[in-house]
Amino acid sequence: MRICVYCASSSAVAPGYFDAARTLGRRIAERGDTLVYGGASVGLMGALAMAVKTGGGYVIGVMPTTFQDRRLTFAEADEIVVTEDLRTRKAAMEARADAFVILPGGFGTLEELSETLTLRQIGAHAKPIVILNIDGFYDPLIALFEHYYRQRFAKPWRDLYHIASTIEGAFTYLDAYAPTSTPPKWFEDDLQ
Repeated sequence: MRICVYCASSSAVAPGYFDAARTLGRRIAERGDTLVYGGASVGLMGALAMAVKTGGGYVIGVMPTTFQDRRLTFAEADEIVVTEDLRTRKAAMEARADAFVILPGGFGTLEELSETLTLRQIGAHAKPIVILNIDGFYDPLIALFEHYYRQRFAKPWRDLYHIASTIEGAFTYLDAYAPTSTPPKWFEDDLQ
């Protein structure tokens, strides 16, 4: 399985998040899966990729030219795909992925998750999406999703994503995943 992981490039985050990134990377390698990620050598991204490589796994990094020029690229990656910008980077990552796992991250990770969810919602893909809620990091975001549902800004179709509190829980979900049909995005009264 080619697993696209979105996560922080920050190196200033708490050590527990680095532990989670490394554990996820080791498990990807142990399982014989391939990591598809943003190509950076820093932050959780770098820790994740190094753990995959150290474990003998395969790493595909996707890096926009602007970041590659800053020498942030993970040089040990098996493949580096260079894109024109962040928008084409996301498209390249999605095209190479069979599944998505979202570790804690900042605005970039949130944007990647949002686009991946939106594409799933409109039926552009049927790939599994796992939000890895390490130490409750995504609790406020999950609460926001519930607010969207209550206020009818989104249909309460929670099958778009899976929330896992452990890495093993994420893999259990991925291994058992079977795509479901996507119901119409719009409420009936939207179409009248």
